[in-house]
Amino acid sequence: MGADDKIKNAAEDLLGKGKEAVGNLTGNDKLVAEGKADQAKAAVKDTVEDVKDAFKK
Repeated sequence: MGADDKIKNAAEDLLGKGKEAVGNLTGNDKLVAEGKADQAKAAVKDTVEDVKDAFKK
């Protein structure tokens, strides 16, 4: 995985955690769901990149 991809995925995960936290504080279930979705997308992207890296070796 390239450094750019790692940074983008980490940023997306952090953004998701932030959305989830703000949603929990404000009682906004939609924002909580968006945050969890962002985190899940970042995790899937990390997994895909790890699989790609495994096949390159």
